[in-house]
Amino acid sequence: MKGNIIVGQSGGPTAVINSSLAGVFKTAKERGYSKVYGMRFGILGFIDEQYVDLSDYIKNELDLELLKKTPSSFLGSCRYKLPEIHENKDLYDRIFELLNKLDIEIFIYIGGNDSMDTIKKLSDYALLTGARQRFVGCPKTIDNDLAITDHTPGFGSAAKYIATSTKEVIRDALSFSYKKKNVTIIEIMGRDAGWLVASSALSKQEDCAGPDMIYLPEIPFDVEKFMAKVEGLLKQKDVVVVAVSEGIRTADGTYISALAQTSSSTDAFGHIQLTGTAAYLANLIHTKMNVKTRAVELSSLQRSAGHLASKTDVDEAFAVGGATVKAADEGYSGVMVCIERVSDDPYQSTTKVFDVHRIANDAKLVPRAWINEEGDYVTQELIDYIRPLINGSSAPIMVDGLPRHLVIENKEHDFLSKDIQ
Repeated sequence: MKGNIIVGQSGGPTAVINSSLAGVFKTAKERGYSKVYGMRFGILGFIDEQYVDLSDYIKNELDLELLKKTPSSFLGSCRYKLPEIHENKDLYDRIFELLNKLDIEIFIYIGGNDSMDTIKKLSDYALLTGARQRFVGCPKTIDNDLAITDHTPGFGSAAKYIATSTKEVIRDALSFSYKKKNVTIIEIMGRDAGWLVASSALSKQEDCAGPDMIYLPEIPFDVEKFMAKVEGLLKQKDVVVVAVSEGIRTADGTYISALAQTSSSTDAFGHIQLTGTAAYLANLIHTKMNVKTRAVELSSLQRSAGHLASKTDVDEAFAVGGATVKAADEGYSGVMVCIERVSDDPYQSTTKVFDVHRIANDAKLVPRAWINEEGDYVTQELIDYIRPLINGSSAPIMVDGLPRHLVIENKEHDFLSKDIQ
């Protein structure tokens, strides 16, 4: 019998992060590992010896299926930056002491850029000290900004939700267009990369014109040009809908959201908390042009809308989780599993492993060639890149008209099977 595996979830959750967790658990059991432990609240919780045996919660195929369809982080998450090894060697000694105590052979972290930094540092320490543990990263982020991988699990479902919501917001705005002009600004997540806001373009179909403008953080935002464009559109039509990334900023680097904020709080990684971009622009338009405006901030719904998860995304997340265990089982360490697109039509993908040092703390931005010359919309190439990732539906398991989730608080959850049957 092999030793044990421990897996954690870090950073912002997604609609399919637990599908990757399910893939880790299933493949670990198939490959003969004794126990699969789950870190409660990522590496931060693990340092405090907060962990669970996943077999206490995943007892049968129904539980596994429920886990795949449960949004957000089943284990809980954290945003915690490990210090450099030379800054706090005692902390690393503590982590490896706990890993040895639990007879851990494989450490898997499901997360994005900052999470891959954790894998990098722990694998480096293992090499430095000759520790036997292997460390492998499992990609996750709705932002789709991890380097090397074609895309990240979580992005497809978020894109599906954003495109759907944009279409519905446009439909709502058009309801009140008779002799009354109105402007709606939709604020979409994305600090540095515009993949998410770009997905709003998918709302353009035979029954929907899509947003009039899309602004990505890759292009400096000119407030005066934006206002002039809105004013020009209002002379041509009664309803204007604009999708903006929360991370758009002026040429000097000032976030638009900062123009409306009185504080600049940051997280553990020094990231400024971004909010209020849509509200600022909507208020500016209302003040200057005297038209009705509305600011719509999709906020955390973008990453937690399991009811609109893409089947392609769910299936890939599950496969990537399994591939992470497979890579570690075959001796890899200090790597991340990446998705490689094989074809678009029909859409097919496979997985490969890459050195995590090439991925951690890097960001994949939208190529300039995939943004129009004016910087206020995206090209067909970008739309074609995203479209396959939103295909298919993964309907939740419904109980009493609502989605049923697998939750860690309920150790005795046999009632789930009874209710569903």
